Amino acid sequence: MHAETVLTPADLIWPLFVTEGDVEEPIASLPGVSRWSVQAITERAREAAALGIPCVALFPNTPAGLRSDDGREALNPDNLMCRAIRAIKDAVPDLGVLTDVALDPYTSHGHDGIVDAAGYVLNDETSAVLTDQALVQAEAGADIVAPSDMMDGRVGLIRAALEANGHVNVQIMAYAAKYASAFYGPFRDAVGSRGLLKGDKKTYQMDPANAEEALREVALDIAEGADSVMVKPGLPYLDIIVRVKNAFEVPVFAYQVSGEYAMIEAAAAAGAGDREALVMETLMAFKRAGCSGVLTYHAPLAARLLGA
Repeated sequence: MHAETVLTPADLIWPLFVTEGDVEEPIASLPGVSRWSVQAITERAREAAALGIPCVALFPNTPAGLRSDDGREALNPDNLMCRAIRAIKDAVPDLGVLTDVALDPYTSHGHDGIVDAAGYVLNDETSAVLTDQALVQAEAGADIVAPSDMMDGRVGLIRAALEANGHVNVQIMAYAAKYASAFYGPFRDAVGSRGLLKGDKKTYQMDPANAEEALREVALDIAEGADSVMVKPGLPYLDIIVRVKNAFEVPVFAYQVSGEYAMIEAAAAAGAGDREALVMETLMAFKRAGCSGVLTYHAPLAARLLGA
């Protein structure tokens, strides 16, 4: 009766990895998480709907032969992402589909954008490609496009393009405060970019030392037309979530990233903590900090516990 914070399955978004072939590929650095074929992704979508999870987030493991310096496969209307979107929408029309707008799953160098000869990511050239990528995903049926690249100005370009092409109801969830974090390693394994990455992403992702900068980044994305914003990673940046929510009073989401998930799984496997208790306490912390929802690989486990 006196609980100040409520967590329900409707607060969860389940990230899913899609791959080619009729396979399930377990991801060693993410115990319990797999890459799924397009067909198998539809089964995960049905599972999500049955558990009351309102949205899934898709990330592709693009075959090596389709990766290039310019990430052109991102613009293929029949790429892995687009086929998975259409399959889910055919199978579970009312389930929300959130798509990643960034080039790192498609580039041969593992960066989120177009790079110059010195390996520096080019903001404006990348933003133009991201705009076309978002359109391709919207045309495939995405409900929410989520630019995760941290290029300046791309939200405004994407919003203008969506409006001009009739996708007025497609939302933009901007990765507005995405930090250059050490917690992303297992994700890069999942999408096949860890071994490709040359250098780091500190020239376009945020310095973990900075908080005021996060507020400036969020303000820019909201002004450009973002419907919601995201802070990433999650638990190490609860202070950023609180500040963003208090400053802007918009829907704020957090991504409980792969490294956070792996740490909980490692602690549970070592007997250092109870998995279910750790999962529920961390998710409650996000809601208490002001999140409207959380992207988490523990979504199906949490939904089952909440529905028990």
